[in-house]
Amino acid sequence: MTTGLPLEGVRVADFTWVGAGPFLTKPLADHGADVIKIESRTRTDPIRSMAPFRDGRPGVDRSGYFANRNSSKRSICVDVKHPAGRRIALDLIVRSDVVANNFTPGTMKRLGLDYETVRAIRPDIIYLEMPMQGTEGPYRDFRGYGLTIAAAGGLLGLSGYRDRPPVGTGTNYPDHVPNPLHAAVAVLAALRNRRRTGRGEYIELAQLESTVNAIGPAIVAGAAGAHPERSGNDDPVAAPHGVYPCSGDDTWCAIGVFDDAQWHALTAVLNAPPWAALGDLAQALDRRERRRELDELIAAETKAWDADDLATALTSAGVPAAPVRDADGVLNHDPQLAAREHWVWLDHPVMGPSVYDGIPYRMSRTSGRLRAPAPLLGADSHDVCTRLLGMDDKTYSELAREGVVG
Repeated sequence: MTTGLPLEGVRVADFTWVGAGPFLTKPLADHGADVIKIESRTRTDPIRSMAPFRDGRPGVDRSGYFANRNSSKRSICVDVKHPAGRRIALDLIVRSDVVANNFTPGTMKRLGLDYETVRAIRPDIIYLEMPMQGTEGPYRDFRGYGLTIAAAGGLLGLSGYRDRPPVGTGTNYPDHVPNPLHAAVAVLAALRNRRRTGRGEYIELAQLESTVNAIGPAIVAGAAGAHPERSGNDDPVAAPHGVYPCSGDDTWCAIGVFDDAQWHALTAVLNAPPWAALGDLAQALDRRERRRELDELIAAETKAWDADDLATALTSAGVPAAPVRDADGVLNHDPQLAAREHWVWLDHPVMGPSVYDGIPYRMSRTSGRLRAPAPLLGADSHDVCTRLLGMDDKTYSELAREGVVG
């Protein structure tokens, strides 16, 4: 039975873990690829052990974080350090189109699963590695996660306020945006090239270099001799530009004024407070120079507003604005996401009905879909080994008793 999805027929041997790797292979799986996630009972994906957990009880099959990043995939447990386990991994790779990992350089070579070994048995393989800082250079062996990659890539240094320590983005932005999406583009380009030429490809994505792409304007400014600094919510063009307090506890509205027309619309919505008539606020340059004073004046007015009502009034008047939502607000109280049915609920075999991010783009003819909840650890080991790899049940049972598979 065909899925009707654009990547149907593509198989991925997925050795990735934590954030950037699994978030790369997730959209491939959601668009029809047979993504087989390879773990072992003794070395599971670390995010299986990361909160939030269903009912607050930890467990390898109870992490909502893992579940959200691994929909539509299959899972097998193989001890690839065991000779028989390594053979199983190579048998799977022979039947795959893509191999992906985000380990430290040299890890796959020590396991006997490096590109040269793999290419010898599957010449047209597309082989992706995602080392933190690349396979060459003085820092090639450094390990890290989203926080350290954001620090090394300049993103952390630009986040926060000038007179305070860097605060980052509140999430491991490199793991969730630039690194997996750049990798997905590379894999899709390699698949297209193989379809045309029959040739495979080795792809090296240095997560540091991918992350640096996110601060392009600051790099350009630095090249011109400037020294970009942390600027909080300020914008080089817009003023006022920031988040302003509204009625209620920890309730805010984000507002950005980019031209004089928006300025006049803002002051009209705020019922023309006396300071709005001051001539030295009529020009954008003057507003930028007095942005700190202006923030205080606006905050004094917005405190009386409900954040949603203020955002609606401002956007209706042509002023960019939005209520500042937390996770609960985004999930349960955002009418736009609800109207578009963005959230997907899947029945997980351990956690029960669980929420997943919907696919953030929609294709008119071959749109992807979340085909299944995240797999239980090793849920597909027997099926992959016997049906896909042709192993007989007796051999599988013996290897399972030895802890090689399971």
